[in-house]
Amino acid sequence: MARAWTWSYEGYEPEKERLREALCTLGNGYFATRGAASETSEGWSHYPGTYVAGCYNRLTSSVRGRRVENEDLVNLPNWLPLRYRVHPAGTTPGPWLSPDHEHLAQHRQSLDLRGGTLTRRSVYEDEEGRRLHVEQCRLVHMGDPHLAALHTVFRADGWAGVIEVEAGIDGDVRNSGVARYRGLSNRHLTGWVTATQEDGVVSLRCRTVESDIGVALAARTLAGCGGESKQGAEPGPGHHSRQTEKAVFQRLVLPLSPDFDAVVDKTVALYTSRDRAIGSPLRAAVAEVRRAPDFSHLLSSHQRAWADLWQQVRLEVPGEAGRVLRLHLFHVLQTLSPHTAGLDVGVPARGLHGEAYRGHVFWDELFVLPFLNLHLPEVSRGLLDYRYRRLPAACQAAREAGRAGAMYPWQSADNGREETQELHLNPRSGRWLPDRSRLQHHVGSAVAYNIWQYCQATGDTEYLHSKGSEMLLQIARFWADSAEWDASLARYRIRGVVGPDEYHDAYPGTGAAGLDDNTYTNVTAAWVLSRSTELYRALSGTRRRQLLDRIGLEPDEPERWEDISHRLHVPYHRGVISQFAGYGELDELDWEGYRKRYGDIRRLDRILEAEGDSVNRYQASKQADVLMLGYLFSPEELAGLFRRLGHVLDEDTWRATVDYYLARTSHGSTLSSLVHAWVLARVRLEEAWQYCEEALTGDVADIQGGTTEEGIHLGAMAGTLDFVQRGMTGLETRDEALWLAPATLPQLSKLGVRIRFRRHWDVDLRIRAQRLRIAVPDSHHPAVRVVLGGHTHVITPGTARWLDLPPVGRDIRNTPWIRPKPRKPQVRATPGSMLDVPRHAAGG
Repeated sequence: MARAWTWSYEGYEPEKERLREALCTLGNGYFATRGAASETSEGWSHYPGTYVAGCYNRLTSSVRGRRVENEDLVNLPNWLPLRYRVHPAGTTPGPWLSPDHEHLAQHRQSLDLRGGTLTRRSVYEDEEGRRLHVEQCRLVHMGDPHLAALHTVFRADGWAGVIEVEAGIDGDVRNSGVARYRGLSNRHLTGWVTATQEDGVVSLRCRTVESDIGVALAARTLAGCGGESKQGAEPGPGHHSRQTEKAVFQRLVLPLSPDFDAVVDKTVALYTSRDRAIGSPLRAAVAEVRRAPDFSHLLSSHQRAWADLWQQVRLEVPGEAGRVLRLHLFHVLQTLSPHTAGLDVGVPARGLHGEAYRGHVFWDELFVLPFLNLHLPEVSRGLLDYRYRRLPAACQAAREAGRAGAMYPWQSADNGREETQELHLNPRSGRWLPDRSRLQHHVGSAVAYNIWQYCQATGDTEYLHSKGSEMLLQIARFWADSAEWDASLARYRIRGVVGPDEYHDAYPGTGAAGLDDNTYTNVTAAWVLSRSTELYRALSGTRRRQLLDRIGLEPDEPERWEDISHRLHVPYHRGVISQFAGYGELDELDWEGYRKRYGDIRRLDRILEAEGDSVNRYQASKQADVLMLGYLFSPEELAGLFRRLGHVLDEDTWRATVDYYLARTSHGSTLSSLVHAWVLARVRLEEAWQYCEEALTGDVADIQGGTTEEGIHLGAMAGTLDFVQRGMTGLETRDEALWLAPATLPQLSKLGVRIRFRRHWDVDLRIRAQRLRIAVPDSHHPAVRVVLGGHTHVITPGTARWLDLPPVGRDIRNTPWIRPKPRKPQVRATPGSMLDVPRHAAGG
C-alpha cells in the first residue's frame, strides 16, 4: 500500500535531475517550488524555481533586429537554500556538500503523494571513512497557502565534531529554465531589500520590473540537537547573518556526534502585492513566519489538509496505472487547489512546475475542467471567472480584427491580451520562424464549452444566466461575424484559421496565413451558435433586456446564429471528413522513410523545416484535430451536430475518418495520445490501450524528449483522470441526470470514482466486471436520475444500487455508429511505455 502512494528515485543521476525536479514539485494552488535539492544552485543539472499563480511580468528582447515583448510567469526568489559542511574534531572545515559532490555515497528521494511531502536521504563518506547521514523533509503547506518548510536532520557516523549550516533566501534569480528562451531578456526582479530582524527572522523583498508586483519572503530558522529544534538555539561557536544586495543568509554551527543528531528547521512565508486583505507583503510574510508553529505541527496540519482534499477527489484504479493516475492527480491539485478558487488565475499549460510556454494559459482547461467540475466545482467557477474578467480584452481584440463579439487569445497571461509570440525558434535549424498559432480562434469555443459543461454538472443556472451567458453570446457573435456566405456552396465558411493540429498554418505556395473551413473549428462554432441561441431564448425577459443593453445585442442576431449553425461548411474527401478544405489534395508523406531516418518524428514540423521543406505540403498532423470532436462530444451529440449541418455521420464514415488520421498523425503533443485513446476506446478497443499507456507515461518517461523538465503537461495529466472518470464510464451530465455508457478497457475494467453531482457531494460509482454500483449519500436533496443502456434508474439518497452493464457490442448510446468490436488486446512493452519504465524511475 505504501508504494501505491509514493514516487521514488534511487541513486543520483545528474542528467535526469531536472526531470525529477519537475516531477517532485510541491505546491498548493497558490505557489509551487520545484524539487531541486536545497544544497544546489542553478546549473546544467539543477533548476530551482518558485512560481506564484498569476504572477507575470513583461520584458522586451531583440530578435533578428526586432523588438519582441514576452510576458512570463516569474521565477521568484529561491527560498530553498540550505547548505552544510562538516568540521570533524581536529580538522579544518570540509567542502560544502551536495549530491554533486564526490563524497556522495547514497541518495534517495521519495515523493509522498498522500501527505504531500518530498523526503531526500543522502549519505556522504570522506576519504577517512567518516559518514554523514542527511535526511530532509520538505512541504509547501496545503492548509496555509503562504507557508513552506524544510526539516533537516544530520547524523554523524564514526566521528564527532560540528556541522556548519547556512540557510537563507536568494533573490538573484532569473527565468532560464527553458534553453530556447535563454537568448531573450530574463531578469524579471528588481528593487531587492534584505533584512535580519532582532529575533533572527530574515527577509527579502523585491518587485517585478514591469508589472510592479511586490514580492516578499521571510524565513525563520530553528536549530537544536538530539532530534528537537528550538528558537534561538546557538550551540557551538557561531550563529550569524550574512547579507548581500540580493540575498540574505544565516549561518549556524551545531555540535554533532554519533550520540545525538543535529536538527535544523526552516520555515518560510511568501506573499505578493496581489494578495488580498494585507497591507504590506513584507509585513504579512514576517508576521506569518513568526506565528507559524514548529515543523511537527506544520506537518500535521498539512497532512490533514491533504487528507481532506484526497477525500474530495477520490479516484481508484488498481495496479501501476493507478499509481501513475495518482501522481497525475497530485500534480493537478498542486496547481489547481481550493486555494485557486479565490485567485484571478487561469490554467497554466505546464502547471506551476516550470517555465515552458512562459506559464501561459491556452485551451488546456478543456481537458482540466471536466474533471474538476465533478470534484471541485468552486475551482472550475474561479477559472471561468478568469475568462470573464478578460472578456473586455477579448471584445477589444475582436474589434481590432474587424469582428463583433469576443475573440479570446490563443495564449493568455495577466491582462487577457494575445500573448502568442510572433516568432518562434526551431532548435533543430536554429532559425526564427513566423508563429501563426494565434489564429487558433477555436479557443473561444473551448471557453464556451467549459461554461456549458460546468453548468450542466453543477446546475449553476445563476452563473449560466449571468457571466456565462455574457461570454457565450459574445463568442457566438464572433463566430457569426466570422462566417462568410459562399453562394457556390450554399454554405457559410470560416476562413483564415488554424486548427488544433497546429502543423498547418497556411496553404503551400501562398503567402496568406491560415486555412479555410477547419472542420473542428466549424463544427464547434456551430455548437456554440446553437447553444447560445438556445440559452438566449431560455433567459428571462429582464435578463434578455439587460444583455441587449449591456453588450449591444440586436434582437435579430440569434435568428442569424440559428441559420449559420445549420449551414456551416464541413469539407469531405474520399469518403472521410477533411481536416480543412483542401487537406486531401496535399502530398502524402513518406512516413516510414522519415521514421527510419530520424526515429522520433513527433516534431515533424521542425524536421521538415530544417530540411528546407514545410509540413504545410503534406497530409501530416501534429495531433488530433477532426478526432477532437469525438473527444468533446458523445456519439449521440456529435451525430446530432452533423445532422444539424446536413450530414449523416454513420459508423462507416466515422471509422474511416479515425483510420485515416490515425495513419497521418505524428503525435507531437502529449494531448494527442490522450484524445486517440478516448476515441479508440469507443471504436477500436483493441488499440486504445497503447495510446492510453502513452498518455499515462508521457511525463513519467518524458516521451517528448526533454520537455517535462520544463514543466509537466497539465492538460494531459488531467485528461488521463477524466479518461477514467468519463471516458471509461461514458459519464455525461445533462438534462439533470447522470448518463452512463461504460466501455472499459480490459486494463481499466475495475475502477471507482467519487463525484459531486448537483447538490450531492459524494456520489460513488464503481465498476466491477459487468456491473456498476451507484451509491448516493443520505441527504434531504432530490434523488439522482441515472440513465444506463436506455433505461432510467432513480437512486434515492442513502441508498446504493448494483446495475448490470449492457452487453459488449450492444448499441449502448442509441446511435447508429458506435458498435465496438473488442478483441483481446496485445499489450507490448514499447520504449518509454509504462511497462518499460525502469523501477527506480517509477517509484517504490
